[in-house]
Amino acid sequence: MKALILSGGMGTRLRPFTYSMPKQLVPVANKPILVHCLENVRAIGVEEVAVVVGDRADEVRAVVGDGSAFGLDVTYLQQEAPLGLAHCVSIAEEFLGDEDFVMYLGDNILAEGIAESARAFRDERSAARLLLTKVADPRAYGVAETDATGRVHALVEKPERPRSDLAVIGVYFFTAAVHDAVRAIEPSARGELEITDAIQYLVERGDRVVADEYTGYWKDTGSPDDLLDCNRVLLGRLRPGVHGEVDAASTVEGTVVVEAGAVVERSRLVGPLVVGAGSVVRGSELGPYTALGRDCVLEDAGIRDSIVLDGVSIQGVRGLSGSLIGRSAAVRTGEAAGRRLIIGDHTQAEVAA
Repeated sequence: MKALILSGGMGTRLRPFTYSMPKQLVPVANKPILVHCLENVRAIGVEEVAVVVGDRADEVRAVVGDGSAFGLDVTYLQQEAPLGLAHCVSIAEEFLGDEDFVMYLGDNILAEGIAESARAFRDERSAARLLLTKVADPRAYGVAETDATGRVHALVEKPERPRSDLAVIGVYFFTAAVHDAVRAIEPSARGELEITDAIQYLVERGDRVVADEYTGYWKDTGSPDDLLDCNRVLLGRLRPGVHGEVDAASTVEGTVVVEAGAVVERSRLVGPLVVGAGSVVRGSELGPYTALGRDCVLEDAGIRDSIVLDGVSIQGVRGLSGSLIGRSAAVRTGEAAGRRLIIGDHTQAEVAA
């Protein structure tokens, strides 16, 4: 089996972060979302991966490289414009050949992995296998109509009156039959080749299409609050380990990871929490549910339930919570009011002491 991972898209709901980095590279628990995806496909035995990239291709390449760091052989496929998920399958046809493959949206987090569905797909050999999960408002998603055995009889995109609360999420398993379907469909009203139309074509042709309910943690990381929610969940699954320097005047409570090269002095660390390599934490209170990136400096600071990217400086500011702080941002005391920060790269913010 091969994998097709989609890493294009504008990520408008995550601006200002996505002005300067692809949304798939925003870190959750100090690891880019895209890397979480790569690890999940490697865990099901996939070795060959095509990553579909858009105009931020160089940044994705800089993080993923040739894939060898993740035990993968990665090929990059350029999509010149956002022309739909089925269009991604089309441009990957030569790479995929006649092999089965998993298509994975590179901004989705599936914390329990995808091994169970991959095993069922290999064993049962349906033309397509979809993952579904219960959502509060299925009108915002594609909804699969299934029978008691899980066979899909219809796929409806954003229905006004959904027949179930099970929405299609961002992992699909396909045989080579999907290539016929992609060639047969026409662009939708929004000018895109929709993967839902391709799957519906398979259903109407009589091919077997089935669906599994994914009962683990899933999130489409489209907004700051989605990222913070994912961060909490994934931090809660870390294995503790202090590999950096923590002095005797500091306390460590709960599941805490201090990466090699980090220095903690006169501070309180409350897990779940990760302190990135090269960071310095002095006289501060950090956590719970905080991911502090690499090469950050915290002095006389306090932050919890937040994502802090690499190179950030926070000085003299306490009480920060629910914050996303972009690369190389500087946060210090000043006259400005407010405690919640969602700020982009290379920003300077002044926060009331």
